[in-house]
Amino acid sequence: MARSAGALAGLKVIDLTRVLGGPYCTMILSDHGAEVIKVEPPQGDEVREWGPPFQGDAASYFIGVNRNKKSIALDLAKPSGRAVLLRMLEDADVLVENFKPGSMEKWGLGYEEVLSKKFPQLVHCRVSGFGATGPRGGLPGYDAIIQAMVGLMSINGTPETAPVRMGTPIVDLATGLYSSIGILMALQERARSGQGQYVDMTLHDCGMALLHPQAANYLLNDKRPKATGNPHPNISPYSAFKTATCEIFVACGNDPAFRKFCAFLGLEGLPEDPRFRTNGDRVTNREALAAILEQRLSTEDGHDLSDRLLAAGLPAGPVLNVDEALAAPHTAHREMVTQLGEFRALGTPIKLSRTPGGTRAAPPAFNQHGEDVLAAHGYSAEEIAALKAEGVLIEKKR
Repeated sequence: MARSAGALAGLKVIDLTRVLGGPYCTMILSDHGAEVIKVEPPQGDEVREWGPPFQGDAASYFIGVNRNKKSIALDLAKPSGRAVLLRMLEDADVLVENFKPGSMEKWGLGYEEVLSKKFPQLVHCRVSGFGATGPRGGLPGYDAIIQAMVGLMSINGTPETAPVRMGTPIVDLATGLYSSIGILMALQERARSGQGQYVDMTLHDCGMALLHPQAANYLLNDKRPKATGNPHPNISPYSAFKTATCEIFVACGNDPAFRKFCAFLGLEGLPEDPRFRTNGDRVTNREALAAILEQRLSTEDGHDLSDRLLAAGLPAGPVLNVDEALAAPHTAHREMVTQLGEFRALGTPIKLSRTPGGTRAAPPAFNQHGEDVLAAHGYSAEEIAALKAEGVLIEKKR
């Protein structure tokens, strides 16, 4: 739970995003005190239905990235709906949207022509698949498709498998992270210049930004990177190894660490073997090294061994399932599972000493705060009733 107003208290964010990248970005901001008003379309954010599992009528997918937000449902296809949005933007600091490029411009809400002139201090962040221009400008983007197109799938899996989609929607999540960073950069610059700006975020660019070290390797040696499975392409030993009870992951990032690791295991002579003296030697001869290490580790309790290795300053850890990781004592110590009533989710990884963030409110029901948001922006009861009658303020999903 949040124990302060948050580092971003006083910041107002209008959130027109849906699905994952945009909502993940705005949840990061809301965790740390920003007021985030989530404007949902008449049909709602579609991930409300991406289940099971469900809690009530909300799917886990929605619950996981929409805490601490207010929800209002507006039909922005109607001129009066866009008028409501413009009023909400009058004192807003940030607008985040992930409409198809050109949609805001078609509605007369483009940044260059309209918003930057009406609201010169506004930071407008657009999250899209490929951006508005270029060979794929304006085309839709989806996490798995981008994973395929930027090469991430080609380096995931093992030498024996075909390219494999990463188990988490890593491109969407990274885009949310990069977007929050971009917004905070723009706000920091605004504090000096007094001017807002446009933050152009794409799944394509953020996906490509994750290609380290494979892209760096290719740009240096012109060799196509391949999937290596658990072993690191540039470091050895840096992989998973079987023990008597579980797999453990060992990471020896330099020669001194390798020598210390071998001494811990009673394999003092191994670093003097010409095949394993340097990291380059060990990468070249990784299969021979792996066979020796797995034979030595085969009788060990992996959980106990990992704890002893870590205590000795050697990077190692058991390969846990998700339920095991969520239940781990250190997860609880770091407050990485948050709970408010029936709502449970991952906690914020950003730990600030004076202004800690965290859970303030459960994810909102569809249009839960619609009338309150309108009233806070000066709408009378009669005007709110008229917006309902016109079908601008949506009370139930269509």
